[in-house]
Amino acid sequence: MSSSSNIVPFPSSGRNLWIEEYQQERLSTRDADTIRVYHHILQQFTQWVGKQAGKANQFEPSQITPPLVEQYLKDLAAQAYSPSHCRRVRSVISQFCQWLIEDKACLRQNPTRGIVMESSLPRTPRVLTPIQRSVFLNLVKREDRRGKALFALGYWSGCRVTDIVDLQIADTHVGPKSGWLHLGGERSKGRDIDLTNDARRLLYNYLQHREREEGSLFVFVSQRGPHLTDAGLHHWFRSLKRQAAPEDGKLIAAISFHDLRHDFAHRAL
Repeated sequence: MSSSSNIVPFPSSGRNLWIEEYQQERLSTRDADTIRVYHHILQQFTQWVGKQAGKANQFEPSQITPPLVEQYLKDLAAQAYSPSHCRRVRSVISQFCQWLIEDKACLRQNPTRGIVMESSLPRTPRVLTPIQRSVFLNLVKREDRRGKALFALGYWSGCRVTDIVDLQIADTHVGPKSGWLHLGGERSKGRDIDLTNDARRLLYNYLQHREREEGSLFVFVSQRGPHLTDAGLHHWFRSLKRQAAPEDGKLIAAISFHDLRHDFAHRAL
């Protein structure tokens, strides 16, 4: 393969031809949820790599270097992504690069080798302090109905990020006095959860005024796709934290959306 043929422009749909081919050759036997995660991680990574090389709409495998991968993982950590997510990203990138080596001869060695994550130990569940909870609750008061509903599903119901972004209208059973959700669906082992009054009230209020999302199968949609993505939810949460006053912002800077789930479990116990 010539160097010029290694450069693949991103089509207008934003789909990367390298990723599509990798998916067909290496991921065809994986379950739908795994394919979605791999595709999303690689889409974000290759776009970031292209921008670092000054080619926002192009990706070339030779652009992937150990320092670049290491910087990308540090950037994710700085954005409050959990250590487990960063390790998963490293694993996905490593497998993608190995395919580029073995099947495409685009790389000589795997650029993820030798990169040591800050911690190889599982992250200790984080429990928010009363002051941190107060800061978040005050911030959410200024959010629109959609923002209030997103926060409520994490803080008041302990939903995972994937639970929220994959949540469909058909699995949402919410009324003015009671409510429950079916989470997981076909992507993973499904489970039903009853909503607390706080979560039910805010989600019901959002659903009653859900205009932009009308017609979508998903509860939360995105301007760039059929539904909100993991990255989109993390972006919203970072934007929420940035609205805090400087002193309050320092108190919640390290809190991730997943931490809301841990705190919910602590409060429930």
